[in-house]
Amino acid sequence: MAEQKRDYYEVLGVDKSADDAALKKAYRTLAKKYHPDMHPGDKEAEAKFKEASEAYTVLSDPEKRRKYDQFGHAAFDGSGGEGGFGGFDFNNMDFSDIFGSDFFGFGDIFGGGRSSRGGGRGNAPQQGANLRTSVRITFEEAIFGCTKTIELNVKEECNKCHGTGAKPGTSPETCLKCGGKGQVVFTQQSMFGTVRNVQACPDCRGTGKIIREKCPDCGGSGYVSMRKRYDVDIPAGVDNGQFKRLSGLGEPGTNGGPRGDILVEFVVGRHPVFQRQEMNIFSTVPISFAIAALGGEIMIDTVDGKVIYEVKPGTQTDTKIRLRGKGVPSVRNKDTRGDHYVTLVVETPDKLSHEAKEALKKFDELTGDSLNAAARSQGSDEASKDKKGKFWKKL
Repeated sequence: MAEQKRDYYEVLGVDKSADDAALKKAYRTLAKKYHPDMHPGDKEAEAKFKEASEAYTVLSDPEKRRKYDQFGHAAFDGSGGEGGFGGFDFNNMDFSDIFGSDFFGFGDIFGGGRSSRGGGRGNAPQQGANLRTSVRITFEEAIFGCTKTIELNVKEECNKCHGTGAKPGTSPETCLKCGGKGQVVFTQQSMFGTVRNVQACPDCRGTGKIIREKCPDCGGSGYVSMRKRYDVDIPAGVDNGQFKRLSGLGEPGTNGGPRGDILVEFVVGRHPVFQRQEMNIFSTVPISFAIAALGGEIMIDTVDGKVIYEVKPGTQTDTKIRLRGKGVPSVRNKDTRGDHYVTLVVETPDKLSHEAKEALKKFDELTGDSLNAAARSQGSDEASKDKKGKFWKKL
């Protein structure tokens, strides 16, 4: 009795609602894991690779997928459905999109080295690479925004050859190996038959052109490196590690493609008083015992300057208060701001004059807060002694 096939969706580990991108990603993962070239002589890996390839072949084809969803495996073995598709011919399958160098990130398994100019896409226009840099700003500059100037090396079109890369008076020639297409197709035999692969032309490196006499200024690249300065407007409310994109100022594209971008990362310095969490600011303010007990006005530092706050009588240490709208502005809406949270800490003086000490003793007697004073006033018969000889008030 023939072994029952597993559900194709189960094989790839995707839901039945998976789109083409999810199918392709799942198959790539399995193909990398079980490809026979990675496991020579491993029959189990070979079987799993073949099973995954079969599943992907069906589910990546809209018509085959529709019939599989309706009839299951019967749609392909001739036992039901609409007559089936008569099995799978791995000898004639084109895996170039799946097994190209862009899939594995390296090309030595299938013979196709990854080209720095786009690999199998040949001489199609491609966007240039992004440039990354960072700029340091203070805590206050991050809160309120500022303008900073950055400086970095950027490639610009060579003035001598006007970007052709060829020596003045000469012109690039069409590559004979690829016929100007920028890519070549070759075949490779595997245990599943002939596999077609596409890679960038090794002679022209995917450009479709050959430069016989290179420009002396740019060495045939068509570009020269220049030190350039850019002013970066930093919006209010940015945080450490965030980026700003300067579109179209990065590396030049190839074959007429657009330039890349410059990505500017913000490195925000620390503040000696304030700490930030998203849009809120936190700080600690010391207050005297007298202010905590009697209440009164104190000055609190905020990013907007000093503000006066009325402390309530009987305020305990570590009391937290909120100053609404004194936090960080939203990057998307500068009129929206977070809050400033302040922790009030009651300070205990460590150096007292004789007069201050006498005043505190008198205060202690008047308020009756001292356990020792309470014990003395009520008599030692209301206190019990523990094993260490300490007196504790009976509750």
